[in-house]
Amino acid sequence: MTHHSVRPDEVPLNSCDKGVPGNVAGVTDSGAQRWNVLREDLPLPVALLKLEALNHNRNWMRGFVQHHGVQLAPHGKTTMSPRLFDLQLADGAWAITLATPHQIQVARHFGYPKIFLANQLVGRSAIEYVMQELITDPKFEFYCLVDSHASVEQLVRVARRMSPPRPINVLVEMGYPGGRTGCRTLQEGLTVARAVAAHPYAVRLCGVEGFEGLIRCPTAAETMASVESFLDTVTALARACEAEGLLANSPVLLSAGGSAYFDLVVKAFSRPGLSLPTLVLLRSGCYLTHDSLMYTVALEHMKRRSPEIAALGTGLQPVIEVWAYVQSRPETQLAIVGLGKRDVSHDELPVPSAWFRPGSEFKRPNAMPSGHRTMRLNDQHCYVSIPADSPLAVGDMVGLGISHPCLTFDKWRVLHVVDADYTVVDSVRTYF
Repeated sequence: MTHHSVRPDEVPLNSCDKGVPGNVAGVTDSGAQRWNVLREDLPLPVALLKLEALNHNRNWMRGFVQHHGVQLAPHGKTTMSPRLFDLQLADGAWAITLATPHQIQVARHFGYPKIFLANQLVGRSAIEYVMQELITDPKFEFYCLVDSHASVEQLVRVARRMSPPRPINVLVEMGYPGGRTGCRTLQEGLTVARAVAAHPYAVRLCGVEGFEGLIRCPTAAETMASVESFLDTVTALARACEAEGLLANSPVLLSAGGSAYFDLVVKAFSRPGLSLPTLVLLRSGCYLTHDSLMYTVALEHMKRRSPEIAALGTGLQPVIEVWAYVQSRPETQLAIVGLGKRDVSHDELPVPSAWFRPGSEFKRPNAMPSGHRTMRLNDQHCYVSIPADSPLAVGDMVGLGISHPCLTFDKWRVLHVVDADYTVVDSVRTYF
């Protein structure tokens, strides 16, 4: 990661950004400031990305996709950070995946030429915006999902009126009973694919898609079997579309793969049974920063079921830490730490992983002793259960690991990238 903190087209850092010193205005190179978190150069709470772990994860995923001969279109909703999108594209990403019209607008504002919308494009404003981008930029490539005749018709109606120079690329989305979007049966999927093929001037069928990441069963083995069964329906629909001559593109896109089961996606899509060449497109977004809970557990499951994952080395590492001060020890076994739901994801509670006493003989953070556990969060307070003999005192700094990176990134307009000494070497801005 290079040491220029703000893209030329981004807003410089200023004191209105959480985690930025109050005397700052117009900083475009935070690395040149030599801010150090442990020296208390930054106001807390502050969100950090550990550079060494970040680069490790980039290399790990690059090795995974190259080994399996697949492509990665990382889900940009995780970070919504152009600086991090740039890193992923430099690592060979096929496109940036997004989820909403706003996210498309952000990506286009920053000039990204290839977008995969892992969602249906619905509503006049959003469809008109995308079609106008296709009209004004001949290099813009756009892909989205359809899962009903109605979603196809929405695209077709606007295309008739605006006459874009090329059709919108679409993939039929397969879903599953009780799940989110997506066709529930193979026959439904074929009906949608036929509707696409009937309007080649407006929409072009490029492949089939699904999202397996929300499948949950009582046991890990049952979940794995359900994921594999669902992925089989994706390839079955692709074969049915090929048999009817509905696919307009070669290679055929087969896309799935969140951040928990991408190993199973690669296996399921490696032999789809198609005559046409295929391009397997993973959409994992959280690999870049990983986490300390949800995806750490998912990776352990992955290692157990897929020996090739374990063979790739230590695996992904947590990158994000959010640091805050102990602001009160009101009870013997309670510390109040100055961060809350405004600062970290809270679908799973953050983990106190490190602590540091400013002005002490400590050079680096200490590992948090056992027995320290987050009990609950308010908007801006974290209740930490501590042993009676805990070393924590008011003014100490606590580093917490988080779960579900998507829901921590969206709490911050600026996250700082730090080296092993917790010196800021870079900063990234988000656009949620």
